[in-house]
Amino acid sequence: MTTTLPGPAVRPRWWHPLALLGPAFVASIAYVDPGNVAANLTSGASYGYLLVWVLVLANGMAMLIQYQSAKLGIVTGRTLPEHVGARTRPWTRRAYWLQAEAVAAATDIAEVIGGALALNLLFGLPLVVGGVIVGVVSMGLLLVQSHRRQRTFEFVIVGFLAVIAIGFLAGLFVSDVDWGAAADGLVPRFDGTATVLLAASMLGATVMPHAIYLHSALARDRHHADYAAFAERTDFTRGQKTLENAQDGASSAHSWDVGDGEGGAGRLRMLLRVTRTDVLIALLIAGVVNISMLLLAAASLRGVAGTDTIPGAYDAIRAALGPGIATIFAIGLLASGLASTSVGAYAGSVIMKGLLTVRVPILARRAVTLVPALAVLAGGIDPTWALVLSQVFLSIGIPFALIPLIRLTGSRAVMGEFVDRLPVRILAWVVVALIVALNVVLIVLTVTGA
Repeated sequence: MTTTLPGPAVRPRWWHPLALLGPAFVASIAYVDPGNVAANLTSGASYGYLLVWVLVLANGMAMLIQYQSAKLGIVTGRTLPEHVGARTRPWTRRAYWLQAEAVAAATDIAEVIGGALALNLLFGLPLVVGGVIVGVVSMGLLLVQSHRRQRTFEFVIVGFLAVIAIGFLAGLFVSDVDWGAAADGLVPRFDGTATVLLAASMLGATVMPHAIYLHSALARDRHHADYAAFAERTDFTRGQKTLENAQDGASSAHSWDVGDGEGGAGRLRMLLRVTRTDVLIALLIAGVVNISMLLLAAASLRGVAGTDTIPGAYDAIRAALGPGIATIFAIGLLASGLASTSVGAYAGSVIMKGLLTVRVPILARRAVTLVPALAVLAGGIDPTWALVLSQVFLSIGIPFALIPLIRLTGSRAVMGEFVDRLPVRILAWVVVALIVALNVVLIVLTVTGA
């Protein structure tokens, strides 16, 4: 008697593009981190619906920038830090790495503080103890990624994103939002210097440098497994010629390379179409969450004292909407801190490996980078002030990530037939100029106290 074993399940055609989604969802966590929570709640509580347009504009910019980063990784098989490392002299590369590491550290401080605040609000834990718990849980998340289970890591992060969305959207459904005023908030305008500062903070801090570096690696590792494996044993910091030779070496075993005939180019075009969808869905969710936080604050917290801090906003939500909604909000904040600090540590590893070709185990790196955040919490520094200062550091690092990215995706020598078209290049440089200008405003106003 012959037994016929069942073959592999045949997936429907619509499943295949769906299965390629995921990298943008990991990157999108940077857009719903505790720093964004603080800025959005402050904006709504202080100025109502006035700055809704800032979040809409910021989200559109983020979609363009994150797609460009993913596109670079998919088309070239190289991360943004690897490209920068191959095109800079040793001393320049080390200086570039130092600022990128400072940005990653500032990001991590904000995210650990956010998670620690959430644990303090939920369970009354001391901030330092909460910071340690956040660090340990993030190590567990990174353990999944470090064993080359990127798809599993993506599923976990998507789960956190769902919790974040529920946590920050729940209060909106029981708030009396003035939708007419919210629509009027789509008209760009300010109301004094303070709103300019807040808008600069919201818009300038939306595009996160570490998310730009990371997305090129996420897309490359997901779609070009052989390129990723080749990169593990290749030093891209020895100059442009080394990069070209490495590209040729990897291409010999790669069937999707730009120069690999129409089939390869067709495969890349398909991946880029899927990536556009990935970015659109992920950042649309992040944008809706951010706008919902502002609407919640505008409807329920307007004029309430103390809402310029996360604990103050939590108390105000509890008083206005009840303990249930406040608890759900705190759970969303906790999920935001846990997920974003894991993604931030992952980004720091990508930056170090690309610029210095130093492969520090990601868990060891997580343990080391946790120290500054715990020091801030133990030192009695005001958590909200630390969040604001971290946003200034992020602002300083944005041009260093954006300008090389747009130059690379606009270079035919790098991108081949997938080089950005002229309208895209113009739009990208306008976005870069606007973001850099607003961050300069943010830094000047913060430093001068204006």
